[in-house]
Amino acid sequence: MSFPDRVYTSKEVKNAKTLVDQGYKHDLSIEGSPDFTLKVRSALELVKTAGYYDFLQSYIRKIMEIDGITQLRETEVAIWASKFAVENPVDAASLFIQKAYHMKEYLDGELYYGGNAEKRSVTKRIEFLNALKDKTSDKSVKEECERLLEMWKDSSLAF
Repeated sequence: MSFPDRVYTSKEVKNAKTLVDQGYKHDLSIEGSPDFTLKVRSALELVKTAGYYDFLQSYIRKIMEIDGITQLRETEVAIWASKFAVENPVDAASLFIQKAYHMKEYLDGELYYGGNAEKRSVTKRIEFLNALKDKTSDKSVKEECERLLEMWKDSSLAF
């Protein structure tokens, strides 16, 4: 069984979930301008540092530059990201993990959007930032993780 080209029908979702559960990993691709590609690669290095690359590869096939709002495209198993979303590599890396978690919930048949789903995915993003902060030896990355964690802590009061 090969991974479906799109993940929309219940059969496609079931096939995709079965493959992921069996350890399938996407050959993650990047589509966009040279600057976008460079920035995404930088963020992906941080994902690797934190130990989350396998998780990301399980749920995301492609990260594509768009001129619009950054979003998960569930049926395409892709993240559409604006150039602004990848400007900060630490924030972009945590965003990619948050979107991958949304995709996981989509494949698991859970409600992957709305208030409670957003809380769960933000929790995953915070978990990632803590892991990156603990595993990186780069002082500026640690500081950015701390800044973003503080921001998420402040914004989580709104939930």
